[in-house]
Amino acid sequence: MSAAADRLDPALERYAALDRRLLEAVRPIRILPTVSWPASLENRLIVDYAAGRYALPEVSYVRPDLAAVRKELAAIGREAGHHDPLGEYLCRTAESWRIAAEMLEAVGTRGVTAPSIVLYGRPGDAIPGSDTSNLDAARYFVELADELGADLKTVDVSPHLPAESLRSELAGTLDDFFGAGIIRVEVDDELTAKAAAGATRVRLRGGASFSDYDRHQLLAHEAFVHSLTALNGRAQPVLASLGRTSPRVTATQEGLAVFAELISGAIDIARLKRISLRILAIDMALAGADFVEVYHYFREHGQSVADSFHSTQRVFRGVPTIGGAAFAKDNVYLSGLLAVHTFFRWAFRQQRMDLLRNLFAGKLALHDVLSLEPHFASGAIAPPRWLPPWMQQMHGLAGKLAFSLFINRIHMDKVQADELTLSL
Repeated sequence: MSAAADRLDPALERYAALDRRLLEAVRPIRILPTVSWPASLENRLIVDYAAGRYALPEVSYVRPDLAAVRKELAAIGREAGHHDPLGEYLCRTAESWRIAAEMLEAVGTRGVTAPSIVLYGRPGDAIPGSDTSNLDAARYFVELADELGADLKTVDVSPHLPAESLRSELAGTLDDFFGAGIIRVEVDDELTAKAAAGATRVRLRGGASFSDYDRHQLLAHEAFVHSLTALNGRAQPVLASLGRTSPRVTATQEGLAVFAELISGAIDIARLKRISLRILAIDMALAGADFVEVYHYFREHGQSVADSFHSTQRVFRGVPTIGGAAFAKDNVYLSGLLAVHTFFRWAFRQQRMDLLRNLFAGKLALHDVLSLEPHFASGAIAPPRWLPPWMQQMHGLAGKLAFSLFINRIHMDKVQADELTLSL
């Protein structure tokens, strides 16, 4: 038990004890490692696909037995109750981990699909505050990127930084921001994604090359959101689980990370297209498209052989490759971005910049920032030690949000070019 926990009053200590039980219970639940493919298999298949030898990948998974974990999570939820926001947080979190355990126990079968949709949503889900869906938004960004493509071809954004060079650059920047040695940057030859981040480590995929946009995105997305919120969460006196990304907060955390790219100027139209294509691909797989068909879909939209394979693999992690099933996690990047963007604008309109700062106190969902507000006020939940650079410049952030709120009053379908030119 931490020194901070020793000083808690009995009511808070009860929730802290349940939170420690929760963290211990979920230790065997490892979502991405369980559904991921061996890098050696991916590399071999990429060579085959590049040569035109298309076959449905056959992947073996190790199915965990998480019955005892599910039982403990159910007990934690019952004991936590809903009488206090802390108890509600624990109930919601335990339930999301229980669903994740059920999902992993079905790995390699279509049974992964339904719980993954419960956790991460479906492409056709409605966007909050809108009559359009996540799928509509994905189609919009893909079409816009394709329309802009010809005009952007002269702009060189090609990858030129090898992983090892980028590792050295990022390590220096993170040492300056967080302190020497707090976050390590490593090159990992087995990493499927191009990059990944935890509380104390950022990993880069060995053999990959990175562009300037990639470098800015890694800092904004991985380091200054994923690592930063993990470090802030680990320092919490009551809810140490705020240092770990539970399934129920994935949409907010990934949405916040992509929002950070957007607000700091680190996102490009190609990145928005990639995110959107993955959502459309999930929808294709759910409708029956198999691995090869989805792969060709990515290729038709301009991705390289390797990138198309990796993108398709993300859709079929943990499920059969014959079609009709999907791992829905990539659905959260766009839906989460839109929800977080709306939350920032709403909080600014309500003159509640404190809510935006509290969002970085740990691995929180948007709901938690509001429901746990009494415990932020009492100090039971500590304010964030670190904030991203763009959040430290609140006047600049307020300016961007103020402009965003006003500009949304202009309906683009009513704008005519001759009106704009005559007005100047």
